Amino acid sequence: MKKLLLAAALAGTTFAAQARDITFAMEPSYPPFELTNAQGEIIGFDVDVAKAICKEIEANCNFKSQSFDALIPSLKAKRFDAAISAIDITETRAKQVLFSDAYYDSSASFIAVKGKADLNSAKNIGVQNGTTFQQYTVAEAKQYSPKAYTSLQDAILDLKNGRIDIIFGDTAVLADMLAKEPELTFVGDKVTNKKYFGNGLGIAVNKSDKALVENLNKGLAAIKANGEYQKIYDKWMTAK
Repeated sequence: MKKLLLAAALAGTTFAAQARDITFAMEPSYPPFELTNAQGEIIGFDVDVAKAICKEIEANCNFKSQSFDALIPSLKAKRFDAAISAIDITETRAKQVLFSDAYYDSSASFIAVKGKADLNSAKNIGVQNGTTFQQYTVAEAKQYSPKAYTSLQDAILDLKNGRIDIIFGDTAVLADMLAKEPELTFVGDKVTNKKYFGNGLGIAVNKSDKALVENLNKGLAAIKANGEYQKIYDKWMTAK
């Protein structure tokens, strides 16, 4: 009996030693996907999705703050294991990193101060630096003069102060902002240009780590099947 208990204990120790540590990087000023709470912890939709996936694949996960435009370059340099930060899956990015299956269907929208501007009268547009929204604006919306921001919170301040006319970004993120900013409103229609967005958001990993992508996909499929993903979605998403 003692030998059996010892064998079980050793097996448990071996299994624990094999549990992978996964460091996820994200830009934590992009609610509801990621934000920092009063305790300085990174929380949000992406964090909860990553934690749920890690639980399914029996991995230990932790989170690291990183500016959005540095996520893919840093991932390529192997400074962390994965990036989950509302990253749209695009052909250009897929040439640089591997993506998991899509974990969220994305679309883009415009917002403005109520009664101040619409898509026809606007001249200056705010976008987050390094995003597909910036790329779309530069290539497909040349009627506007783009201004890039490190975070959309800075863009909101400029919008309210009249330094830009509209903001272009992820629909869910903008909806979360509008819930806190009653003087702002959506203008125009949603944009789902497949070249830039509409393919969904994915978890990015280094090109060399195919095993990690496979495990992340297994975990993602499991939380979608067992209802955990829906619970996380219902908790964080205000744009239904």
